[in-house]
Amino acid sequence: MATKRKAAPRKKPSRRGATVAALSPCLWFDGQAEEAAKFYVSVFPKARIVNVTRYPAVGKEVHGRAPGSVMTVDFVLNGLAFTALNGGPLFKFSEAISLQVLCRTQAEIDYYWEKLGEGGDERARQCGWLKDRFGLSWQVAPAGWAKLYADFRSKATERAFAAMMEMKKLDIAALKAAYKGKGA
Repeated sequence: MATKRKAAPRKKPSRRGATVAALSPCLWFDGQAEEAAKFYVSVFPKARIVNVTRYPAVGKEVHGRAPGSVMTVDFVLNGLAFTALNGGPLFKFSEAISLQVLCRTQAEIDYYWEKLGEGGDERARQCGWLKDRFGLSWQVAPAGWAKLYADFRSKATERAFAAMMEMKKLDIAALKAAYKGKGA
């Protein structure tokens, strides 16, 4: 007579060392997904459009899009994959989320500030934040800038933070000078 084996207890999956296949932001547009993707790809040097999908006739009563019109555009900016979706007017971008462009030099800050801000809302610019012409928020900032604000109790941090609060586009030299207690 065969004996019944007791099942081994199940192990709870460990979060340590867990991997995710990929993280990829999906940006919701009313109907400008392809235009936006082409714009973003034109701004970043390591960028490309990977794929474009189109709406089928099926489901038109739900999606409301003409068959053959652009549904999604998959694109890559500096190694990060994005999807732009023409989902309709239901959702709009908000300042609650932004994409950071961390720059090594002032020339890079100047370039991305100008390119991404072109046609965007001039009133939505403060402390390195800007909105592009599609309403997406970006932070154009120096790489490693968090070091200036690491010790909230220090006078150096207070000076650098006060200087930043007065800026629209960030100025690396002025931030460092303020941190050191020197004029720009």
